[in-house]
Amino acid sequence: MKTAAAYIRVSTHYQEELSPDAQRRLIIDYAKSHSMVISNDYIFVDSGISGRKAEKRPAFMRMIELAKTTPHSPFDVILIWKFSRFARNQEESIVYKSLLRKQCNVEVVSITEPTTSDMFGGLIERIIEWMDEFYSIRLAEDVTRGMTEKALRGGFQASPPLGYEIPSKGSPPVIVPDQAKIVQMIFQKYAGTPMGFYEIAKFMNSLGYRTKKGSSFEARTIQYIIQNPMYKGFARWNRLNQTTHEIRPENEWIIEKGDFDAIVSEELWEKANDRIKKEYRPRGGRPVSRHRHWLSGLVKCSHCGRSLSTSVHRDKRYGREYTNFQCYGYLKGKCLVSHQISEKKLVPIVLDMLKEDMGQHDISFERLAPAADHKAIELLQLQLDQISLKETRIKEAYRNGIDTLEEYKENKELLRRERLDLENRIRDMEVSEIKCETPLTEKIHDIYDILISNDFSMADKQRAIRSIVKKIVYNKKEGTIDIYYYQP
Repeated sequence: MKTAAAYIRVSTHYQEELSPDAQRRLIIDYAKSHSMVISNDYIFVDSGISGRKAEKRPAFMRMIELAKTTPHSPFDVILIWKFSRFARNQEESIVYKSLLRKQCNVEVVSITEPTTSDMFGGLIERIIEWMDEFYSIRLAEDVTRGMTEKALRGGFQASPPLGYEIPSKGSPPVIVPDQAKIVQMIFQKYAGTPMGFYEIAKFMNSLGYRTKKGSSFEARTIQYIIQNPMYKGFARWNRLNQTTHEIRPENEWIIEKGDFDAIVSEELWEKANDRIKKEYRPRGGRPVSRHRHWLSGLVKCSHCGRSLSTSVHRDKRYGREYTNFQCYGYLKGKCLVSHQISEKKLVPIVLDMLKEDMGQHDISFERLAPAADHKAIELLQLQLDQISLKETRIKEAYRNGIDTLEEYKENKELLRRERLDLENRIRDMEVSEIKCETPLTEKIHDIYDILISNDFSMADKQRAIRSIVKKIVYNKKEGTIDIYYYQP
């Protein structure tokens, strides 16, 4: 008896598709008639999602990841209503079917489009997939034409931004008063004060305001709001390429007077956007160090807990470069406390702390799980997990009338013995592991020597300190740092 998984997908534009429940019922009936067991854990559903891109289908990707489970997949076959449910992109369909077949030993079977296992069956399957993809492309073109016509009439066809909501499907957006006040404040601050994107983001966060998704404001959020013509009463469409997520040239955008109310006046909107044109020069995001520092990612902000990001600065007077650290949240307007510090100040403090800890007899550290033979134990643990899956399958087989009570009891006893054997083997391996541990102070001494030496690369130093240091918390207000050690 084979274990099967079911993949069910329904997109938003295809009227001929069966509902998820109908697809599920047909697949389960097919499985029963072909001596297959389907667990509820292995029924994957993507509803209202296109099949053109696999990474856009969360249930599909979960199914693929589960199929790749080592040492073997928990199911032997994936059942689908039609091949078009698996993918509308023939290239992706071939890639994933090949991966499932060759690496996971899992077959993909269409319950309504049977094919043979020889080369002619493969050819027929490819023809079906090509026809599905062709139909998908033609339908996408028809949908795009319809959306273009609606955009030219000023129709709104996107998720409403902060300040708006859609009361019912198909109706135009309406203003949400509380959110609209936030938008108006942002425009007034940018058009009437010297405050920039970062300053406004921090100001809004200090007042406790949140974005449409409930997140903290960032500089890019403020910029998007100010540049969105919807706030002056105009619908914008075709700005973003949905495939590459890149912004298209402005001459390809469609901006027309919308069938909804404006939140700010056209005069205020134009004033704010005139300032952007005069002042804003995109810098490609936050500065990133060209040479990763050995403290990168380890130093944390004492206020918000985020990492201190790095940027490289050049000393014009002496022609030397140095690394500057600043809280990532502060750079994004999410943290209200600056933690800026130069490596010229930070590195000596860290080295002094390490040197001081060398002479300590009692250093606090976090104990990690025992090393043991991780690979062997991991493999046994995976086998143990498979026992739980098998127990679920035999129980469902009994409930579905596939196995008799005697068969169920016999299978249950076999699995109990197998589980007991695996648990004993894991316990024996963990108990027999004896490790000679080097004192933490000696490790600190060795790593200190690496950090102050010029014979080691930046990557070597980073690997060294990360072998015993979990994080370093910097408190700018107090002028202190705390080093958090760990031991395997």
